[in-house]
Amino acid sequence: MSYPNPNPYGPPPGQQPGYGYPQQQPPSPYGAYPGGGMMPGAPAPYPTVMPGGVKAARVMLFVLAGLNLIGLIFAVMGLGSVSKASKNASEYTTSDAMTAMNVGKGLLIAVIVVIVLFIGAAIMLGAQFGNGGSGVRVGTIIFGVANTLVSLLSFPFGLVHTVLGILIIVFVSKDDGTAWFNRPRY
Repeated sequence: MSYPNPNPYGPPPGQQPGYGYPQQQPPSPYGAYPGGGMMPGAPAPYPTVMPGGVKAARVMLFVLAGLNLIGLIFAVMGLGSVSKASKNASEYTTSDAMTAMNVGKGLLIAVIVVIVLFIGAAIMLGAQFGNGGSGVRVGTIIFGVANTLVSLLSFPFGLVHTVLGILIIVFVSKDDGTAWFNRPRY
């Protein structure tokens, strides 16, 4: 008659220890050292240096701010010329022409406000890439989508803005971009 095994979690009776079950422990991301450091050859869980795609997205934000600044200069010059034309209109100018000039001035003022908002957002987001969290990442993705949609309204001229907006979305949304913006800040 066999006696019950006094250790139900050990090897079965009559079997030598070390046979039958794997004896190795799975690797721990916290390391096998007493201090809990990283194991040699293990990848770092969070990047310590800004990834290349995130750096490229940051540069693209500043490039878009510069291009928008150039567009702002042209919009202000256009507003000045339309204002001058409406001021110098003769008494024979029809009311439809005056209405068109006033609508043109209002449209140019709206365009100038949108351009100033885009310049401010691009500079602010680009400046926050070094220490920003997931809010900066989400804001950058929203900026990229808005930039792409607005640039589609002026498609032949806004092609550079369209391409840069899509690239910003892609570079910030990749895994290394997500890891960069979700890293712990001490």
